[in-house]
Amino acid sequence: MCIRECPKPLADLFPARLVDSELGEIPEGWEVVTLADLSALNPEVWSKQTRPPEINYVDLASTKWGRIEAVTVHDAADAPSRAQRVLRPGDTIVGTVRPGNGSYAFISEAGLTGSTGFAVLRPKKPQYEQFVYLAATAAENIDALAHLADGGAYPAVRPEVVAATPVVRPDHAVLGRFSLAAGPLLAEMAHNERKSRTLADLRDALLPKLISGELRVGDCTAERVDSLDTQLATSCPVAA
Repeated sequence: MCIRECPKPLADLFPARLVDSELGEIPEGWEVVTLADLSALNPEVWSKQTRPPEINYVDLASTKWGRIEAVTVHDAADAPSRAQRVLRPGDTIVGTVRPGNGSYAFISEAGLTGSTGFAVLRPKKPQYEQFVYLAATAAENIDALAHLADGGAYPAVRPEVVAATPVVRPDHAVLGRFSLAAGPLLAEMAHNERKSRTLADLRDALLPKLISGELRVGDCTAERVDSLDTQLATSCPVAA
């Protein structure tokens, strides 16, 4: 509910009373739905005929608490067998193997392929993108998935269990305003993450040369660093 200090046009979007629901009290006019009502589950997979010649692969190990820390590039013939989920900007990925490890992220970059260890949620409407991501990855929902996981060495849940997660959906007006507010914030986070990955790649490229003496500090002019930065940005795929 909006607090009193909210501007009146924003406060007026919120109902004046709460009503009972299966999840407890919720604002009047809002409803309990599942993530499957808001998004399509695992909507695309590569086949041998459709997969691109180069796979930019996102796996569970490199995806932690909202960050894709690395993307590995494979020729299609040599890509891991689990590299099958087609990822599009706006998708949410949630790891189904040991879900309590927090292997989830919001996809903001085209051309990525995810592991079959992810449940991919593709919002049915653009204004659902931010809401689906934040609802699916809320701490209480990740904790619930962790408790539902079963199996021996690799406790897991089925993707359908992720899609069945209940959430409270606001009315259309609130959801639209939320999307307008949250969208730029997630976009800025993605931009900063890409910059971070580029700087990390630049560091990894320069450090061995500095240690070996091939490159000296005096040689690291702004022009040369910018040149290396440009080369890395165009040759090393990064993700947010």
